[in-house]
Amino acid sequence: MKQKSRKGLYFAEYTGLLIFLVLIWEFASVKGYLNPLTLPSPVVIVKTFISLIQDGSLIRNLVISTKRVLIGYFISSVIAIIAGITIGLSSHFKRITYLLIQILKPIPPISWIPLVILWFGIGEESKIFLIFIGGFFTILVNVADGVRRVDPKLVELSKAMVIPQKQFVFQVVIPYAAPNIFTGLRVGLGQSWMCVVAAELVASSTGLGYMIMYARQFGQTNVVIVGMLMIGIIGKLFDSLLLSIEKHVVRWE
Repeated sequence: MKQKSRKGLYFAEYTGLLIFLVLIWEFASVKGYLNPLTLPSPVVIVKTFISLIQDGSLIRNLVISTKRVLIGYFISSVIAIIAGITIGLSSHFKRITYLLIQILKPIPPISWIPLVILWFGIGEESKIFLIFIGGFFTILVNVADGVRRVDPKLVELSKAMVIPQKQFVFQVVIPYAAPNIFTGLRVGLGQSWMCVVAAELVASSTGLGYMIMYARQFGQTNVVIVGMLMIGIIGKLFDSLLLSIEKHVVRWE
């Protein structure tokens, strides 16, 4: 009961803060303190949102962007988890991949665009690859770090008992590293959503990123803000979903 009341209090605080900020924004717009061309009022944003819903463009672009993000994110998650477990368990593999990972990890996904066009052209593959890059290294590093934190005594015990490697990985390594794995998955998903705009810059005519960039060219700040808010809202919903799954899977945390 106390936990429910605490959650209700948190929700009231978050909602109150949001309403307060929106009211300040609307007040500043009405009084003329804000330029409507660079920052439209909340009322204009809501009207734009309703208009984009009614003509179907917002839903259509949202579905396309979500599909791209989920495909790129799924591929990056699978490969990063497998590679992260391998790096975490093998000091030799860690040693030979360390330099390559440290060089590639800081490169922003948008920097890959010229190469991506040369490699994949301007089709869906190029966009998915950029989203893949956005989430891959974050997930990889967190998974490898979680695996390296496995209690050495458990490793020695598994060797003494001659436990098969596959059984050791699924029954010891993954449960032990689960908190780090979920952290990597959550942060990686956020990175993938941030990359969707960059991905849809690659000769795209669909998606939220395209909608935002197209609106910017015509000075439609209201449409830009709606697109940005949708990316943020959907990203938050997916993060909450992963957090809920984590709470059910990693109960001891």
